[in-house]
Amino acid sequence: MRRFPALVVAASVLAALTACAPGGATDGCESAVTSGSASSTVDAPGDFGSAPEVSFPTPLITTTIERTELIAGEGERLQSGQPVILEATILNGTDATVLQQTAYAPEGGSLFTIGDTGLPALGTGLECTTEGSRVAVVASAEDSAANDSPPATSDSIVYVVDVVRAFPARAYGTAQLAVAGMPSVVTAPDGTPGITIPSEPAPTEARESLLRLGDGDEIRASDQVVAKLTAVDWDDESVVQSTWTTGSAAIVDLAGDSVSEGLKAAIIGNTVGSQVLAIVPPEAGTEGATLIYVVDILGTVN
Repeated sequence: MRRFPALVVAASVLAALTACAPGGATDGCESAVTSGSASSTVDAPGDFGSAPEVSFPTPLITTTIERTELIAGEGERLQSGQPVILEATILNGTDATVLQQTAYAPEGGSLFTIGDTGLPALGTGLECTTEGSRVAVVASAEDSAANDSPPATSDSIVYVVDVVRAFPARAYGTAQLAVAGMPSVVTAPDGTPGITIPSEPAPTEARESLLRLGDGDEIRASDQVVAKLTAVDWDDESVVQSTWTTGSAAIVDLAGDSVSEGLKAAIIGNTVGSQVLAIVPPEAGTEGATLIYVVDILGTVN
């Protein structure tokens, strides 16, 4: 089974990340990042999706973030919050040393979310690009530092990125009627769910309900699902996990061992674009806690 790791950068240079379809961006997307004197000098010939031969005059210096399109994509423009599968070559702007390069394997890639602050230069630099495009992003050391951390280097960083595939930022299906006895869920404008738990003991059996019904493919037990999810402990109402907090989508490997049987059962059989509410008790694999999950099913990467 192919794996789609999160994109990371060598720790000596940048802090590592810990982790178009309906509902995507519109052609009215606006970005403050434009082409500049640094990014326009980057040359990266080669077929889209294959490792490019990147060259640029050294040292390449910028005091901000610049982006130049090298291959034009035909998809819709991407907005903050959209997960993408990409291939990337990341280089030191001073001496053109390759710091990291994804595998460029057939039908492979790495998962990244537009707007992610773990790699802020990419999170900002890829906004309003298009699916199918190759872009050069050049960023200062300060703009490349993760989560406002002090930069680990004074060198500019060069990113050459192929945006292979894009997913919606949130579940886009048709809203469904609430089910009595289940927690209530409201969503913020960006899709972040808020969960209100009933004032009664946690159920002892798994339950689920559909909050939004998507029109995409049905999820199978062998799928790797691109999702955004929140998990809340029924008893103390604490947030156990939330991709909305980290800003990164996740890949839920339904064939693997890292996902509880209760969560697998709640996702399998639903469709892409759906939002699922699930109650998973300890008997279904949650190690002593009854967890409430809200899962946005955004696609698969099988």
